[in-house]
Amino acid sequence: MKAIVRDSYGPPDVLELREIEKPIPKDDEILMKVHAASVNHADSHGLRGTPFIARIILGGLIRPKVKILGYDFAGQVESVGKDVSEFQHDDEVFGTSKAAGGFAEYLCTAEDLVLIKPPNVSFDDAASVPAVGVVALQCLQQHGKIQSGQNVLINGASGGIGTNAVQIAKLLGANVTGVCSTTNLDMVRSIGADEVIDYTKENFTRTEQRYDLIFDALAKSSFSDCKPILKPNGRYVTTAFSLGLALKAKMVRGDKRMIPMVANPTRSDLIFLKDLLEAGKLKPIIDRRYGLEQVPDAIRYLEEGHVKGKLIITVNE
Repeated sequence: MKAIVRDSYGPPDVLELREIEKPIPKDDEILMKVHAASVNHADSHGLRGTPFIARIILGGLIRPKVKILGYDFAGQVESVGKDVSEFQHDDEVFGTSKAAGGFAEYLCTAEDLVLIKPPNVSFDDAASVPAVGVVALQCLQQHGKIQSGQNVLINGASGGIGTNAVQIAKLLGANVTGVCSTTNLDMVRSIGADEVIDYTKENFTRTEQRYDLIFDALAKSSFSDCKPILKPNGRYVTTAFSLGLALKAKMVRGDKRMIPMVANPTRSDLIFLKDLLEAGKLKPIIDRRYGLEQVPDAIRYLEEGHVKGKLIITVNE
């Protein structure tokens, strides 16, 4: 089978399209024929091994243990191990894997973070949601303690995490303000934002509005800058991926809290997202599609920081 493989940490140039052996599922695994995979920032962090905590979390201090990236995927079950009872041959499925492997024609993965794909959801749409959807959901619910009627600001509202966060926050009853660039204002409004702020024209940290929750999906603002626009007991949640933040867990200044997070996908979160997809309440936004051999180009584009929604890797059409 064909796969995008790397042997060392580094830029997208270290990725190679290779012909490798098709994997064989263990007793508790499924073998999937991948139709689509999506590109996440975890792929970029895992590829470069930076920041250094990425090597601790993803495995491999000197050389990467994960040779094939691609944490989110959708496809069809090819075969199952003898202990797998939920899936069978030809089931259309989607999910995520801590061991990655989506940038390949086939992958083996445990069944715990894989679900049956709703028939009314495309492979591309299904593959676009797991990682970013889980991050958005956990940042808003678990860490942000979002409540109906609250004022919520989402910085980076047009990206993969942000587009999911805007929609989920609205579904949970919040009044949502999205921060994005001029070209994305209409799109962010179209997915549910009540207000939008164009960061190229206005510094959102100097607005007169006050927020119960600020979610920085870009990890580009700071708690100090955002603290003045937080309400009493307000929360600032960031996706900042650093050892210092991870060790601190929380920073409290007065009655306001900064909360960094590292997502931990759970089956219940994925089921929640699946139900939203199936009901048409969560609309995936896809910027570009690439072939398997173009994974390096996709990661380069992701790292430029201008992706609208998600990037999809088409594997087996």
